[in-house]
Amino acid sequence: MILTKDSTKLGLILGLIAPIFGLLIFKWYKFGIFSMKEFFQFISLEPGFRTLSAGLSLSLLANAIVFTLYINTNKDNTAKGIFITTALYGVFILLLKTLA
Repeated sequence: MILTKDSTKLGLILGLIAPIFGLLIFKWYKFGIFSMKEFFQFISLEPGFRTLSAGLSLSLLANAIVFTLYINTNKDNTAKGIFITTALYGVFILLLKTLA
């Protein structure tokens, strides 16, 4: 199935999707009583974007899990795609923390 494929394109897609699930888990854990609309309003309007950058940083743990899974199954091209998106997310979060 999906674990048998070894393609950079698949890694890029997985690397984009996994942090979304990580952010949803962060929302559920920290802001469970808020609706998704209220959650996104809060993190986008908060001065300094502290909650957004913390949530995005924690959501990258989902990428780390997927990356480790593909490295351990010797699917290096897929792992490379996941690493590329993780690095891009990391640069975005660093810029968000630095410039906001």
